[in-house]
Amino acid sequence: MRLVFAGTPEVALPSLDALAASDHELVAVVTRPDAPAGRGRHVVRSPAGAWADEHGVEVLTPERPRDPEFLARLANIAPDCVPVVAYGALVPPAALEIPRLGWVNLHFSLLPAWRGAAPVQHAIWHGDEITGASVFQLEAGLDTGPVFGTMAEKIRPADTAGDLLGRLAVDGAGLLVSVLDAIEAGAVTPVPQPMDGITLAPKITVEDAQVHWIEPAFAVDRRIRAATPNPGAWTRLLRNGAPETQRDERLKLGAVTPLPGGPRLEPGDLLVEKNRVLVGTATDPVVLGEVRAAGKKAMRAADWARGLHLSTQERLG
Repeated sequence: MRLVFAGTPEVALPSLDALAASDHELVAVVTRPDAPAGRGRHVVRSPAGAWADEHGVEVLTPERPRDPEFLARLANIAPDCVPVVAYGALVPPAALEIPRLGWVNLHFSLLPAWRGAAPVQHAIWHGDEITGASVFQLEAGLDTGPVFGTMAEKIRPADTAGDLLGRLAVDGAGLLVSVLDAIEAGAVTPVPQPMDGITLAPKITVEDAQVHWIEPAFAVDRRIRAATPNPGAWTRLLRNGAPETQRDERLKLGAVTPLPGGPRLEPGDLLVEKNRVLVGTATDPVVLGEVRAAGKKAMRAADWARGLHLSTQERLG
């Protein structure tokens, strides 16, 4: 089939690689416009756009998919189908109608569970044991279209959102190509999603990523893993014995390890040992992994605590 691919972040790249290696013809890539990134805030191409540049594939970067210029160009290309992976913008009916076989979306959940922008993060945050990926027919509703095929993936106890999304992106790319092969052969019919089991997965915000030490250890662990690497879990170091200008430091946190049967600590209290740092929760303490203070590199929690000479007057909150 003649394909135009729609996608933006790095998670889309395994699907681009798989499509390029398939029997289908990839003629263009639709991606979000170039945008500022990094500390220097330099304007850069999206990962999917950069991939297309490197492979000599036309790049389309409409501000909005309803822009007349984009719709005209897409109609002129006349793709048979538009596979989508994390494009990042709502596709209007006028664009959906252009390819004769529509737009086909790879979504990282077992629909109808976790419709929305952050399905992997919410699966971890809510303690799911199994997740997966679905390829479905894109329509005007939010991830509501009929499903062509799915694959399941076990969520491992230490998985961060980045870990799990990386595996799903690779395995989901194979699923996407298989579905496109079947569509071309007329060998698959999409199945409507059931009306029960619908859950929503809105974007994880910076506020969502703040750790609440009054939660049980398992909930603290899930929240941190769900927010890793983006937007990044965080807390504050409350330094009661420090000058006013040095109090209330913001810290980014890596994954933690719950410590069943560990010493009893009040929520947020710190216990600094020789090779580890414990923090109290509503239940068992957790062992901190990496810590990154504002403007500094990430480091092992024990090294961070040693460098600050933390005392019993400091806590996290």
